Amino acid sequence: MNHMETPLLEFEGLHITLPVRGEHRAVVHRVDLAVPAGGTVGLVGESGSGKSLTARSVLRLLPPGARVGGDVRFDGASVTAMDAASLRALRGRGAAMIFQDPRAHINPLRTIGDFLTEGLITTRGQRRGVAAARATDLLREVGIADAPRRLRQRPAELSGGLLQRVMIAAALIGEPRLLLADEPTTALDVTTQAEVMAVIDEAREQRGLAMLFITHDLALAAAVCDSIAVMYAGSVVEQLPATRLHDASCHPYTRALLAARPDPGTGARPLRAIEGRPLSASEAGPGCAFAPRCPAARDLCTTDRPLPERTGDGRTACHFPLLADADDAAPGTERTVRHV
Repeated sequence: MNHMETPLLEFEGLHITLPVRGEHRAVVHRVDLAVPAGGTVGLVGESGSGKSLTARSVLRLLPPGARVGGDVRFDGASVTAMDAASLRALRGRGAAMIFQDPRAHINPLRTIGDFLTEGLITTRGQRRGVAAARATDLLREVGIADAPRRLRQRPAELSGGLLQRVMIAAALIGEPRLLLADEPTTALDVTTQAEVMAVIDEAREQRGLAMLFITHDLALAAAVCDSIAVMYAGSVVEQLPATRLHDASCHPYTRALLAARPDPGTGARPLRAIEGRPLSASEAGPGCAFAPRCPAARDLCTTDRPLPERTGDGRTACHFPLLADADDAAPGTERTVRHV
């Protein structure tokens, strides 16, 4: 099945600013991205690059005072233009979010059962017994044993791994078409991370869900996703098929990230660090945000921000994208491209 034919979620020129000390500062500069129906797109980048705000914009869960430019569309409908009823429908059956830290998003004073069934009872009018039965089935599906007892417990009585499974069940209980998974394994140990990712992937496959998967882990994104989008300082700088990540990336930042990853098969060698320091979106100037750290940067890179252009299998926002077989350690080899 070709997932790339029918976009379910689309970001077109997404731009987000937040009020900081009396003025609005950009926290997302530009995101152009499509998540196809039934497909999985990974959004990879450093902390502060704008990944979580991009995902939260789908459900309009942005901080107070946020201003949004461009557009976010779900199944062709503009999220930014939705009225209250349409937004409730989107959050109910359209899209659901799996948050990074479940303890910050589950009321510690209420039981797990209350957390899972509230939406079914209050917004869909289901009887409490029917809703509880649905919640019990979902807890079992995500690998939580003794589900009836867990429904009576409170969050403090569950481990982090169990709580994240509860969060997955809460996302699935509304039968959404899209999952927004915001670094769902970051706070977990390695073994639990693998178990939680297996639960998410199995649930997605069984239901044919689309997923926007946010992570720092390039290897995990490549294993889980159909395509990968790389963010830097508030902009998507490259998107390409996951299977082509290592041999077809063209943006100097993507290639630098790949070169910086440790490779157990090469023996002991120093890691290739990226020169300079990461920039936040609010620090980015008028040109390419990566230009101060890029060995291939030219004068044009410091004055004109590049727009996404087709490069081979993907799209790259770079004035001078690299050849696919260029040396990772010396990203100075160029191909002829249109300047934007």
